[in-house]
Amino acid sequence: MSRTSSVGKETLWEAGKRQNPGQSAAYIARWEKLQREGADLHGEARLVDALAPRNARILDAGCGQGRIGGELARRGHTVVGVDADAELVEAARAGHPGATWLVGDLSEVDRSTPHLEEPFDVIVCAGNVLTFLAPGTAPTVLERFHGLLAQDGRLVVGFGAGRGYSFDRFFDDAERAKFSVSLRLATWDLLPWAPSSDFLVAVCRPQALA
Repeated sequence: MSRTSSVGKETLWEAGKRQNPGQSAAYIARWEKLQREGADLHGEARLVDALAPRNARILDAGCGQGRIGGELARRGHTVVGVDADAELVEAARAGHPGATWLVGDLSEVDRSTPHLEEPFDVIVCAGNVLTFLAPGTAPTVLERFHGLLAQDGRLVVGFGAGRGYSFDRFFDDAERAKFSVSLRLATWDLLPWAPSSDFLVAVCRPQALA
């Protein structure tokens, strides 16, 4: 989730909040309800934890209310989460004090941003975050991720089909941002991906080390 970007375009998440000011509160309530019902909410965190070295430095990009990053912090990783929705970041801080949570725009963050100075072993961008960006800004965000990632690090992205940002467009944008997609999955629990899949989990590495 992201606010109006540096290029002056309203993000789709922000457009939704403008039309429905209760959107963030409803989003938080939805996940709280699933947790109370005993739903498995940690598939993304399990996959990232398996890919990461122990005690890794992990960026939760578009962290929302901290569901993924909070679980990764509980598993012993150093987690920094960034989201431009201040309401969601406040919920992350309240629910998961073991990580660092920042309000920020993913199209603007870089090594000069406080708490982002050191490279990350893993960047996770789940929850359809790329599809909520301002249209046309995904390439910039992927370039920012490349600049924040360690040379031998991994970027893990997950989003669904039919949201205005196609899988083929993502593959092209990742290539231009100097990533290679080393693994394509259809779910967070490792089912294989096919062009007809309605969800993509992509594990990417800097091209020179792919």
